[in-house]
Amino acid sequence: MTTSIKKDIKELIECLEATVSVIGLGYVGLPLAVAFAEAGFRTIGIDLDSSKVDAVNSGESYIQGISSERLAKLSSTKAKEAELLSATSDFDVLSQADAVIVCVPTPLSKTRDPDVSYIVSATDEIAKRMQPGTLVVLESTTYPGTTEEIILPRLQTANRNGKNSKPLRAGEDFYLAFSPERIDPGRTDWTVWNTPKVMGGLTTKCRDAAVALYSSALETVVPVSSPRVAETVKLLENTFRAANIALVNEFAIMCDYLGVDVWEVIDAAKTKPFGYMPFYPGPGLGGHCIPIDPQYLAWKLKTLNYNARFIQLAEEINIGMPKYVVDKIADALNSQRKSVKGSRILVLGVSYKPNVPDLRESPALDIIHLLREKEADVVYNDPYIPSFEIDEHSMEGIDLTSEALREADCVVITANHSSYDWDWIVKESSLIMDTRNAIAQAGIVSDSVVGL
Repeated sequence: MTTSIKKDIKELIECLEATVSVIGLGYVGLPLAVAFAEAGFRTIGIDLDSSKVDAVNSGESYIQGISSERLAKLSSTKAKEAELLSATSDFDVLSQADAVIVCVPTPLSKTRDPDVSYIVSATDEIAKRMQPGTLVVLESTTYPGTTEEIILPRLQTANRNGKNSKPLRAGEDFYLAFSPERIDPGRTDWTVWNTPKVMGGLTTKCRDAAVALYSSALETVVPVSSPRVAETVKLLENTFRAANIALVNEFAIMCDYLGVDVWEVIDAAKTKPFGYMPFYPGPGLGGHCIPIDPQYLAWKLKTLNYNARFIQLAEEINIGMPKYVVDKIADALNSQRKSVKGSRILVLGVSYKPNVPDLRESPALDIIHLLREKEADVVYNDPYIPSFEIDEHSMEGIDLTSEALREADCVVITANHSSYDWDWIVKESSLIMDTRNAIAQAGIVSDSVVGL
């Protein structure tokens, strides 16, 4: 591989001649690929899931916020002009890319340690095919230092000829940066286009190249001094949320002991125009980011002999919320001279937040698991999730009918989807455990409703 750059990445970006490749076409990668394609860049998405590849090439969206009509205008089979967006499972297209953006999953292992295997795999594929002057940007959330410690060494040895070849230089032979994803599934007010994008380059030239690319497609780019800073920014954002949710979850438990309505307390507290920001209790944390990201930071600090006590405590409280909910259900059934064992319990909404088809880390799954351990007869309804796997078995959603509500000994609201008719649900149900304050927010008062 020749180590002198034969193309000026910023010039290619300015002329819209740069080819952009996005690895990972999930809820982060696809909207980003669409944004670059709509900005006029030839964009190639890569995903090992053939159904996603086929859907993109057919102009059929599988991501909320990206309509099929919008996708069809860009897709290779339906675009009237030269194709702007296509997808493939073949990594060889990376040899055509001037910029490669990595949007792969970063889960936790069973031991709660970071699993960066998807990042490593994607980086190795890039290294095999990277051309001089390529810009590589990691968007996957990870621990501070990942870009420098994992990606940089692999790219420095990309396509080297001979054992004595000098390492490639970031900022000279290629460009490397980190930009944390900030997608909030289901939102329409803040999207990939108008949510400010933090960008940290390994060198000034790396940062400038990445800022130039993203500024061509997105509204606002916020440069920071390094990838490590950008990686830490994302972890602060979600640690802030996880810790404050843990605080208000524990506050809900304390209010229960005090005989005080936590929702009334929050509503009154948020009238203060300064020094307070409202957070709301719930059945636990869900989604990929908030339950996971703080653990990346805690893991990194452990390697530096520091115990992130606040993160540990927040996780302990949030992980304990499903059990707290199940205990509240048991108490409510007991007040009606019923036991959890043998009771029919209808769970409303199993997604981790309202109005999204997303089960990742959903606390509803833990609640269902705990209820089934206690031998309850558990069924569920969710208009966004017709079925799912739990405890190595498949659960199929049931229709939400008057009969289903009347047959339930307890109805448990775990996701307050806007499609639910709360007035009707209250009228048809004998007992409701409302973990989201959905009934009160609808202006309904009923003795059959139990809250956190």
